[in-house]
Amino acid sequence: MEQLVEEYGPRWEPGPYERGTDGPRVILVGVDTSPTGLRAASYAGGLARRQKARLVIVYVAAPSMWAGLAAAAVADMQQQTFEEEIEELRSELRNRADELGVPVTFMVRRGEAFPELQQAAIDESADMVVVGASEQAGHRLVGSVANRLVRAANWPVVVVP
Repeated sequence: MEQLVEEYGPRWEPGPYERGTDGPRVILVGVDTSPTGLRAASYAGGLARRQKARLVIVYVAAPSMWAGLAAAAVADMQQQTFEEEIEELRSELRNRADELGVPVTFMVRRGEAFPELQQAAIDESADMVVVGASEQAGHRLVGSVANRLVRAANWPVVVVP
């Protein structure tokens, strides 16, 4: 799977710097097809529409730690799952971007979620990061992607339940 970056909706023009503007101009949201990931995307889309901001949607294909040890068939099945989720998100974005009137950049990255989201936020000069709350019990012990982004303290982070 190669890196993917696609643009949807109206063209975004950053415009001149304006002192005292309210709110973010670039909102980055980490998404997946989980309920909290989809709620995060909806929240970020609504916020981008109200703020007239650019929305950067990032899907991170994070192979499980067992994928390297698994048989080729298992790795292929995981890859197929990633591709199905990406296509599902792409078709939804195509439909919603023009409807919202928001400039949307959709990108797919491969790797661990936290460093990929962090690097995407740096690369895109994000003013805010939005993610869904983790639904995995183990993250209470190790720390979720949201917790790690908050501790990075580079941007305001909104965690959507």
